[in-house]
Amino acid sequence: MSNFFNYSSFPGIRPRSGADTADMSRSGAVRRIAADVVVAAGVLALFGVVAWLLPQINEPIGPSGVPSTVSDDLHLLPYYALRSVFRMFIALFLSLVFSFIYGLAAARCRRLRMVLIPLLDILQSVPILGFLSATVTIWMVLFPGSILGVEAASIFAIFTSQAWNMTFSFYHSLLSEPQELDEAARSMQLTRWQRFWKLDVPNSMIPLLWNCMMSVGGGWFFLTASEMISVNNRTYALPGLGSFVAVASEHEQLGKVLWAIVTMVIVVLLIDVLLWKPLTAWAEKFRITQNESVQAKTSLVLSVLRRSGISDALALVGRPIADLMFWLTRPLGRTGARWPAAGTRRRTLDIAFMALMAVACLAGLWMLVRFISDGEGFAEVGHAMVLGLITFMRVTLLTVVCSIIWVPIGVKIGMNPRISRFVQPLVQVLASFPSNFTFPFVTLWFIAWHIDISWGSILLMSLGTQWYILFNVIAGASAIPDDLREATRAFHLDTRQRWTKLILPAVFGSWCTGGITAAGGAWNASIVSEIVTYGHTTLTANGLGTYIANATAVGDTGKTIIGVAVMSVFVVGVNRLFWRPLQAYAERRFSVARRRPHRPSRPIDPQQSNSIGGERMSFESAAIIRKKRNSKDHLS
Repeated sequence: MSNFFNYSSFPGIRPRSGADTADMSRSGAVRRIAADVVVAAGVLALFGVVAWLLPQINEPIGPSGVPSTVSDDLHLLPYYALRSVFRMFIALFLSLVFSFIYGLAAARCRRLRMVLIPLLDILQSVPILGFLSATVTIWMVLFPGSILGVEAASIFAIFTSQAWNMTFSFYHSLLSEPQELDEAARSMQLTRWQRFWKLDVPNSMIPLLWNCMMSVGGGWFFLTASEMISVNNRTYALPGLGSFVAVASEHEQLGKVLWAIVTMVIVVLLIDVLLWKPLTAWAEKFRITQNESVQAKTSLVLSVLRRSGISDALALVGRPIADLMFWLTRPLGRTGARWPAAGTRRRTLDIAFMALMAVACLAGLWMLVRFISDGEGFAEVGHAMVLGLITFMRVTLLTVVCSIIWVPIGVKIGMNPRISRFVQPLVQVLASFPSNFTFPFVTLWFIAWHIDISWGSILLMSLGTQWYILFNVIAGASAIPDDLREATRAFHLDTRQRWTKLILPAVFGSWCTGGITAAGGAWNASIVSEIVTYGHTTLTANGLGTYIANATAVGDTGKTIIGVAVMSVFVVGVNRLFWRPLQAYAERRFSVARRRPHRPSRPIDPQQSNSIGGERMSFESAAIIRKKRNSKDHLS
């Protein structure tokens, strides 16, 4: 048998000798060692930087209190960049934990959903910049005698610009899980913890990752406001790129602003190369499709990590933690193992829950009415409503124009891997760059060309919020199964038919999510966009954002609460009357994975799961089953 093949008859092909095998093994071992060294050096450098920054974050307050300004020395820019990045990623981590807990509670509990989702709308609409005076006071009380209180207030402000859209993304991913994967989790009786890590997180990985990138971009937008906090006629300054730009703009030093922009570009590029690009390439394995993309996403950092032994090291640490969480979550029961409550009991609990929520809402409304009547009066509420209508028109125009521009571009990027390979890093850099760093130059442009800030503020708001629409459309377009794309080519659909029959229905839900977050971000951005300052020149536009910014700066609590309440009413009303019906229509009409109206409460027989409810199997699950069958045939 060893002489069965005659290798001499095949030119260029010879049996692999023992020396060749040894060389390949030696080369693989060298590469593994080199990758281990690089990864170990990176991990040590990361922990070293964190250990160096932590004592400086907890420095005691000096005799004169919290500094009101920072140095504009160019040599301090690298240090300021580290401080800003550290705040950003602490806020991102807290936002991710919040998204998992809040989104899971809203998706899995029907009664909590009736409260948590409207509350999330309100939280998204509440401008945290209007409550900086209260938050700074609270955090400084929690951390007396330390700069950590102001640091916590800054991180909290960045957190509020990141958490809401990430939570919405995770929540909608949980609601759009393919029916057959849900049935598989129930038939295998996974614990709540196992289902979370085996189904919930992987299914939401791609849209959640894109929303993380958007959240970081939104966090950079509020950088200046969070690092230079002006409340109650008092300014609190923290070392960072945002405060550096604010001081340089105040002194009209455009050269130093340019150096800060260059530093920010370097930071954004490093984050893209070291974090976002590896994560986007790694997340491709969670796509549900029959055929893999022709050009898979690659990343040098990810290749080095896969070649190293960090996965084995993480497994040694993670396996005991996973076993512990499995043991702790066993009392919560298994997926699909609980019987629903009786109809009468369920209705009684629903009535009691709704009554409790109604009492809480009425109590809060009564307290707000008494506060307004005893303070500013309802005439001030009417004035704020008029200003809110002006800002509402700006937000509406911004959403329409950004959708017209970015939906076709996002579809092109998401559906073409070749274009995505080159354009996606550029888009990530542009989205992550804090647009308010360019406000001094834009303000000078407005002054030179005599552009009315009433229209210019729309441009300023769009610079930081347009990316929500683009990124969500990219995520929706990239998630279109390859099977459906091949079907459009097989049926020879023209461009108009492809857009009307496949592309627009597929990205409609993602566009709704992006529109909600973009509109909410635009309302918050109005506080820093309707009033801009460069040196001794201040441009002011009539609107609710200017109203809240002025009230916060002078410490007028009454007007601040009125402005925030009016903004919340506008945002929640628009979401309830426009965006939510659109989103429900998208989930009902254009969802790729069709779901049955009622989930079974018992474990499902896998042999019967495809016909339960009289519904057809979704396209993705059929693709998965075909792929498994093909692999079995190949093995046999």
